[in-house]
Amino acid sequence: MLRTILVILLILMLLGVLPIWPHSVSWGYWPGGLVGTLLVIVIILLLLR
Repeated sequence: MLRTILVILLILMLLGVLPIWPHSVSWGYWPGGLVGTLLVIVIILLLLR
């Protein structure tokens, strides 16, 4: 249950920091890349269990 919530939260964070939204245009790509990397790591850890 907690894993599912964590994955959903990371997906929502990834959508929030993408530079297509007006509030995040000046941030560049690094926040999206960081959250995307965390999401990939969490998914890999979930698949290995």
